Amino acid sequence: METKRKPSALALDLLVDVVGGALYAAGIYSFASPAEFAPGGISGLAILANHFLNIPIGVCTLLLNVPIILLCIRTLGRSFFLRSLRTMVISTLLMDLVFPMFPVYTGDRLTAAIFAGALSGTGLALIYWRGSSTGGTDFLILSLRKKMPHLSIGNITIFIDGFIILMGGLVFGHIDAVLQGILMTAASTVVIDKITNRFITGEMALIVTGEGERIAEGIMSSVGRGVTALNGTGMYSGDGRTVLVCACNRAEATRIHAIASEADPNALVVLLPFDTAYGLGFQPHGV
Repeated sequence: METKRKPSALALDLLVDVVGGALYAAGIYSFASPAEFAPGGISGLAILANHFLNIPIGVCTLLLNVPIILLCIRTLGRSFFLRSLRTMVISTLLMDLVFPMFPVYTGDRLTAAIFAGALSGTGLALIYWRGSSTGGTDFLILSLRKKMPHLSIGNITIFIDGFIILMGGLVFGHIDAVLQGILMTAASTVVIDKITNRFITGEMALIVTGEGERIAEGIMSSVGRGVTALNGTGMYSGDGRTVLVCACNRAEATRIHAIASEADPNALVVLLPFDTAYGLGFQPHGV
């Protein structure tokens, strides 16, 4: 539940919402909209609605979010919905009240597309990092990723946003609008994937060894992490092996590798990066 989050976590969430929302709003309002092309997602639809009806982009984004929220709230959960609602409100206020006070970019459209993608992608990556979103197709994207976690957020975005980008070309009446929408989406995709990969919170060490007790003792005493031991059999040799499983942070993973290789030079050590871990030593359940 949102109310159970620590004050420090809530403060960081709010700071990231403001910074990420500002970057996202700058990309959409200050670069994409004046260049007359529609990026993917609800923001692209909001730009098209603004073009026809002169509805503020932020307000239109909130209105378009309603049916999508109703479809995805069960999959993503109440806590995620509440965090995202806060993020959406902050982004809307920044886009409709703050950024209209500043001049927009009216230069080269190619440059506008690149900067729109880089700014919005950076803002979204920060928001995703704190377990929130700006709503809209973000909800659809993260719902799909929750069911198929092996898929890249960026790759899912490309498929969902393609149709909206094509609509932008038809509305604005020139092929450049499609190309600019594609370029912005590509830039945003690269930035999102690069930044979110930097936010990996830890690694899962998987060690197959004949010196299980020795390595486990070294990890627990030197690193201070718990270790789970599983019994295994080498299918080629038929010999018994111990499989050790240990969740740790990235710095600890290097130390665990050193402990394992010193105790058993023939040990198989696999380090698997993960986005989030819940339980003792990591985030509490329900956050």
